[in-house]
Amino acid sequence: MADEDPLAFTPVPTSRARHNGWTPERQRRFIAALAMIGLVSVAAREVGMSAKSAYALRKRAGAEEFAIAWDRAVGSGQAHARSTAVERAIHGTLVPVFHRGKRVGARRVFDNKLLVVALRAFAAPGTLGPAFSRDRLDDPA
Repeated sequence: MADEDPLAFTPVPTSRARHNGWTPERQRRFIAALAMIGLVSVAAREVGMSAKSAYALRKRAGAEEFAIAWDRAVGSGQAHARSTAVERAIHGTLVPVFHRGKRVGARRVFDNKLLVVALRAFAAPGTLGPAFSRDRLDDPA
């Protein structure tokens, strides 16, 4: 496995070359998608495969490097998702405003639930203190 690229790996050898199976190229695309998304089911669907077949491939003999790249990709994808959630929670998202069928501008919408989820994703249990306990966050008062 190459040290310079944490997602580099030797593809899992397959007994038969099938154009619709887990080819080396499809394995690389899966790991790349997993690094962006962080969800196995979505990454598998992105490359035209099922999550079940991805997990089966991971268990095959010779899949050690693939499994390491998979774990790193999941971590990378989840970090990307967390940072996107925080970005959207803090800066909001632009939603177009229409009047009589014409776009007349945009407004920024903030999602407080997204912010709470993002804070929970970053915080280890108990690190935010009592002001951010589960009861306080769920209580609108």
